Amino acid sequence: MKKWILALSLLPMLALADEPLELFWEDLIPEDYQLPEQLVDHEANNSMTQQSLDAPVVEALNGSFVKIPGFVVPLEGDEEKLTEFLLVPFFGACIHVPPPPPNQIVHVKFPAGAPVDNLWDAVWLTGTLSTEPWKGDIATVGYRLEGVKVEPYEG
Repeated sequence: MKKWILALSLLPMLALADEPLELFWEDLIPEDYQLPEQLVDHEANNSMTQQSLDAPVVEALNGSFVKIPGFVVPLEGDEEKLTEFLLVPFFGACIHVPPPPPNQIVHVKFPAGAPVDNLWDAVWLTGTLSTEPWKGDIATVGYRLEGVKVEPYEG
């Protein structure tokens, strides 16, 4: 009987282990890091140059199962599903305005294909986060995520 009581008392803790850690963009910046003042006035010269390429990541998040909101910048896929994209903190980042620092961009691989109905809407993305950098044509990225779930952002 004691074994059953112990097993039942552990069930709530086991259920919580499957819950993703809810992150927001400020959580991806180390506490002691201060973003340097921007040296380039993007509006004055229409530059799309990414700033602060040396912005550090939070190494403690490496391997964490997380859930983070953001906007999708498509990289690979078709009209129905995306298999690779960038997740950014605000609409238009990397497309209409310069990319944010690398610690504010997540490179996402979604092997099963993520249905994204409207690219103008924010989404919640769930998956395993890595602090392995990635560099593409439009941005240098500080985080990677293996996506398992995407859902509309309601927050």
